[in-house]
Amino acid sequence: SPMPSPSDFANANIDDVVRGLTQDEAISLLSGVGFWHTASVPRLHVPAIKVSDGPNGVRGNKFFDGTPAKAIPSATALGSTFDPDLIRSVASKLLANEAKLRAASIVLGPTVNIQRSHIIQSFESFSEDPYLSGTIAAAYVGGLQSEGVGACIKHFVGNDQEDDRQGVSSEVSPRALREIYLMPFMLAEKSAQPWAYMTAYNKINGLHVSENPFILDQVLRKEWKSQATVMSDWFGVYSVADSVNAGLDLEMPGVNKWRSPYHMSWSVHSRKITLETIKARARKVLELVQKSAKGAPEILDGDGEERTDDKEEDKVLMRSLAAQSVVLLKNEGKVLPLSRDSLKSVAIIGGNAKADIISGGGSASLNPSFVVTPFDGITKALSEQTE
Repeated sequence: SPMPSPSDFANANIDDVVRGLTQDEAISLLSGVGFWHTASVPRLHVPAIKVSDGPNGVRGNKFFDGTPAKAIPSATALGSTFDPDLIRSVASKLLANEAKLRAASIVLGPTVNIQRSHIIQSFESFSEDPYLSGTIAAAYVGGLQSEGVGACIKHFVGNDQEDDRQGVSSEVSPRALREIYLMPFMLAEKSAQPWAYMTAYNKINGLHVSENPFILDQVLRKEWKSQATVMSDWFGVYSVADSVNAGLDLEMPGVNKWRSPYHMSWSVHSRKITLETIKARARKVLELVQKSAKGAPEILDGDGEERTDDKEEDKVLMRSLAAQSVVLLKNEGKVLPLSRDSLKSVAIIGGNAKADIISGGGSASLNPSFVVTPFDGITKALSEQTE
């Protein structure tokens, strides 16, 4: 019989696959391979899937000088639209296709941490308002997943400062945790069921989230009834047995990992972890692979190459999105929009007028396929009005 295609895993019986896994195969599924892939199990025809950084576009494999990709307005700009329907449209019509162009089945976004300070990666988050964040996030997740590309909502939870990000403990009262920090995740779960959650680097009330059974098991799985796969932030695992037992399914990346065959098999031998728990974690990874195979089989069956495609309708949508992200408080005397007739001259002032400052960096950074600087945009708009 012919070899099955990777996307044939859409029809696999997960119970049978889990039952058929050897201990070593089950262990292999609990951590990544390289920076951006899950592990495959060729013997049981389990394909690997690729994930890619969001949240203001889909970057692809490389941190620097990567495949040119569309840079949509920052998450704060998306939140500033106050328009879930628009964000759903952008996610389904633009971001899902960007993921497919980058051969990625899962987008590592949206980010719904609360903007408590201007010195964190707040440009990745929608708002300081938990209800707005959750509503926009649900639209983003729903739009993306409607096109068969999974969302990995992050950073679950309380990742609200960058200083000492791996060691800091976010000390949060039960009420604040529920009503502010967990709220955006809860709203997204209720309305859109993200396929995956990414754990935060930090501790919550003294215990790292990646090994925190209250957050991962009690809240996410028992209270919210989430079926999502839980993965770590990159290098955000700090233990072997504790993270497996707490409910962290997938350690990312697969570089310098804790979940090595040696450490994991020794943990089983010493009864710190049971094979039953390892297989329960492996099942959640297999479920994510199967959702990907069902949702966008063309990604798994493709050649894995990253591509760029700047369609004119995408540029129109991005321009509309950027315009709608501007919050206008007053427009006395109908000064805006400016017309050429009302202007004698225009001064464009500032060091960034001709620079393409389009991202705050980190996981939001990418190689933009096109950029319009303030100088270029204003000059073009004025010249068009004079023709």
